[in-house]
Amino acid sequence: MILAACATRAPLPEAAHHVDRAAFDALFEETMARYRLPGLALGIIVDGEVAYVRTAGETVAGSGRPITPRTLFRIASLSKAMTAAVLARLVQAGALRWDDPVVRHLPAFRMHDPWVTREMQVRDLLIHNSGLRPGAGDLMLWPEPNRFTRADLIAGLAHLQPLYSFRSRYTYDNLLYVVAGEVAAAVAGVSYEELVQREVFAPVGMTGCRVGTWRLDEVGDVAQPHMQQEGRNIPVRLDGPEIPAAPAAAAGGIRCSLEDLLRWTLVWLHPDFVPPGASEPWLNRAQREASWSPQMPLPLSQRQREWQRSHFHAYGYGWRLSDANGTLKVAHTGTLMGMYSALTLLPEKRAGFVILTNGNGADARTVLEQALIDLFTAPERSSSLAHYAHELEQARLARLERRRDVPEPLFRQPVQPDSLAQWLGVYRDPWFGEVRICEHEGRVRFSSVKSPRLTGEVMQAGGRLLVDWYDESVDVEPWLRFEAAPDGGPVTLTLARIDARADHSYDYEDLLFTRTGGCGPAESAMPR
Repeated sequence: MILAACATRAPLPEAAHHVDRAAFDALFEETMARYRLPGLALGIIVDGEVAYVRTAGETVAGSGRPITPRTLFRIASLSKAMTAAVLARLVQAGALRWDDPVVRHLPAFRMHDPWVTREMQVRDLLIHNSGLRPGAGDLMLWPEPNRFTRADLIAGLAHLQPLYSFRSRYTYDNLLYVVAGEVAAAVAGVSYEELVQREVFAPVGMTGCRVGTWRLDEVGDVAQPHMQQEGRNIPVRLDGPEIPAAPAAAAGGIRCSLEDLLRWTLVWLHPDFVPPGASEPWLNRAQREASWSPQMPLPLSQRQREWQRSHFHAYGYGWRLSDANGTLKVAHTGTLMGMYSALTLLPEKRAGFVILTNGNGADARTVLEQALIDLFTAPERSSSLAHYAHELEQARLARLERRRDVPEPLFRQPVQPDSLAQWLGVYRDPWFGEVRICEHEGRVRFSSVKSPRLTGEVMQAGGRLLVDWYDESVDVEPWLRFEAAPDGGPVTLTLARIDARADHSYDYEDLLFTRTGGCGPAESAMPR
C-alpha cells in the first residue's frame, strides 16, 4: 500500500502502530514559537510509513493563506539528490558511466586548467572535489532574479581559478551540478526539466513538484520567502505571475511540497520500490549503493562529535553521509534566502523526516533536526530543543565578539563623486560581466548589468570603501579595492566580503574587474 501511494496523488498512508505524537507536537510547537517562523511544515516517517504530518503559519505573512502539506517550497539544495538520481537512472539504463569524461558528453565544457577539463568525470560533478573556492560562481545564480543563462554559468567555469588541487579536498559548489544536469540532458536528448519530470517526479509520484517555467495561478499554494525585521516576518522576493525557468535548477531550483518530499523519502527507505507499470525497481541495488557510498571525505565538526557522537562524514551522490549515535544518517539541507529545508534519512531505523520553512530558519532547522535525531537514535540521553537552541545562541554571540572589526552602519558615510573621480567607470569581469560605478543623483552607485539586485551605494567606513546594497535581502556586503596598473594599464577592481565568514555564495573574492570605459551620460534613476 505504501509503495502504491508513492506513485499517486492519493493521501499518504500513516503508520498503524503507536507513535508518540505528543513528543513530535511539542518539538513542532516549541520550534514555531521560539523562532517566530512565518510557516513550518514537518513530516516524519517511522518504521517505513508516514507517522506524522503537521503544518502551521502562512504562505505569506498576514495573507491568511495557510501552509498545508501541499504547499510548494523552494527546496534549494535538496534538488541535488534528484539530479544525482537522474544520472543514476541513466547509468542504470546503460546510457552513460560514472567514470565517463565530462567532455565526452559536453565537448565545450572547460575548467580553468586544461588537465582538469580533460580528467573530470561525471562522478566528479556531484561530489564537490573540483578545487574551486566554496561557492565559486554562485553570484551568477543568486540573488534571483538575474539575467544569467545556463550557458553563461557553464562558460564561466573556465574563468574561475581553483583554490586547491583537483580532487584534493571537499569544497562545496553549485555550478558543477548545473553541468551535471546538462550532461544528463545531452545523453537523454531532452532538457533537464523534462528529464527530472520523467525519471523522478512521474515514477515516484511527486506530481506537485515544479521545475522549469510555470504559472503561479496554476498552483496557488506556494510559500514565499521572508526575512525578520524588528521581530516581524517581512515577505521578500515575491514570485510574479509567471515563475521563470531557473538556470540553476539542477543545483537548487526545484520546488516541492511536504507531501512530495515524503514520497521521495519513502522511496529511499523502500529499496525495492517498483513504479506502477514498471517491471524493475526504480533504482537498482548497485546505483543505490553508489549514491550512498562515501565518494569524498568531509571535515567532521566539533558539533557533530558532541551532538551526534559522529565518527565519519562524507559526501555521496547528492547526499551527505555520517553516523549519529552509531546509526547511519543520510541527509541534506537546502538553503536559500528566506527558505530553509532539511531531509534526513535513518535507513537502519526505517525512519526519516522532512523540515520546510519559509523564514530565516537556519537555527530552527538545526535544533529541530537534532532533537528528532535524538528521539530516533539516542532517546535515553536526548537533550531538549531549548538546550540546543542555547548552544547555538552562545556560538552566535561568540562569532559576534570575533567580528568587532566589521564597521557598523553608524560609522558609514556616502562617498562624494569627486573623491572617486579617478576610479569611476564601467568595469568588466570575465565571468560575472559588467558593472557600472558612476555618479547618480550626487552619490556613487554600483550597479550590476546581469544581477540587478546587486545595486547599491558606495560608502566609506574606516578609510575603506564598501557597497551598501539597496535591496535589504542582499545581506552580505563587499569591500571595494581599486588599483591602478604601474605601467599605465587599465584600472582593476577587486571585492571581498566584509565578514569573511559570511555566506560563501557571495563569492566576491573570485571577481577581478578591469575598467573598460567611462560612465558616459548621467544615469537615469533605477528603482530601489
